[in-house]
Amino acid sequence: MDTQSTFTVSFYVRNDKKDKQGEVPVYMRVTVNGRRVEISTNRKINLSNWSSSGKAKGYKSEIKEFNNYLDLLRSKIYDIRSQIIQRDEIVTAQKIKNEFLGLGKRSKTVNEVFDYHNQRIKELVDQEYSNSTYKRYVTTQKHVNDFLIYRYNIKDIHLNELTHEFITEFEYYLKTVRKCNHNSTAKYIKNFKKIINIAFKNEWLDKDPFANYSIKIKEVNRGYLEQYELNEIENKEIGIERLEIIRDAFVFSCYTGLAYVDLASLTPESITTGIDGSIWIKIFRTKTDIASNVPLLPKAIEIIKKYKNHPLAISRNQVIPVPSNQKVNAYLKELASICGIDKNLTFHLARHTFATTVTLANGVSIESVSHMLGHKNIRTTQIYAKVSEQKVSNDMLKLKEKFSSHDKAKRKNKS
Repeated sequence: MDTQSTFTVSFYVRNDKKDKQGEVPVYMRVTVNGRRVEISTNRKINLSNWSSSGKAKGYKSEIKEFNNYLDLLRSKIYDIRSQIIQRDEIVTAQKIKNEFLGLGKRSKTVNEVFDYHNQRIKELVDQEYSNSTYKRYVTTQKHVNDFLIYRYNIKDIHLNELTHEFITEFEYYLKTVRKCNHNSTAKYIKNFKKIINIAFKNEWLDKDPFANYSIKIKEVNRGYLEQYELNEIENKEIGIERLEIIRDAFVFSCYTGLAYVDLASLTPESITTGIDGSIWIKIFRTKTDIASNVPLLPKAIEIIKKYKNHPLAISRNQVIPVPSNQKVNAYLKELASICGIDKNLTFHLARHTFATTVTLANGVSIESVSHMLGHKNIRTTQIYAKVSEQKVSNDMLKLKEKFSSHDKAKRKNKS
């Protein structure tokens, strides 16, 4: 708890409620960080006996008793504030008022709901969720906890203490302290919002702090390889087996669109005969559990045959014996250097290349590409649909030829 927050207790009278006897009600005002609440003292005083300093004036015994009562109320407010600090909670004026009036009820905390949610996700890993999904929520919880300590010096917070300001401050923290880019920030907040939504639907929370808050993912230009770059990687002679396996796995993804997690779990049983009699991959994507059915291109079939009898592939029951994702991306940096590719070679770049250079640029419909990528809706696929410069060049060349033929025909008719 931030003990440096501003905190005052004062008393005032309501002149607008003066009765026929000239008495006015006395109220107590509690202010924390500029936010205040008013609490009735259930006492009245003659307006002539009230001092602008916030207490009764005079020397009569009843005046002294009145001021002692106000001091008792002030002391009780300070005690409540101390108790809140000792509980390692955020002090708010409303919380003090609720506890003073006996209305304060203990709500669940953010970490209690995170733990509830994350444990369920963990138990359903490999059934309904991937381990990476579970890890994302664990990381989100860690960011929220780090923010609580950084901003408020507390380890947890009650749900009913969450405000719109808390959300916006968390966003600012992620971008400035954690150095997250906009889209990473938006994803963490989206995860946090899901946790709060669970609490709201279960009626553990009185008001949704996300009600007037929104943050959107910004569309980014997703990198991909041009055909000549893909050819360079395909045809490069590599004398190091570990890099050759990574190169083949990367190229395989360029021709199938598989994400790393799906390729790593791809077994020979997933290679089957399609409705057209050719070889297909038929899987359900780990990330979304959406079907991804891909007719295999010759290059992909060639790579499958290459590793059919590889000892590691057989022992692991993998089509291609890829190492961990971390090692794959590290080895891809070596591969980029060897092949002279001046791009950040990551496994996801292969998926983008499949969507852009291999399929869309060669006239495959976006609907078919969306199905092969295993996307839930076509809007996701449209992010990948960045037509290569070569495709633009080819299309414009055809248009020039069409105009040229048209002009020749016109001249011929004139002659």
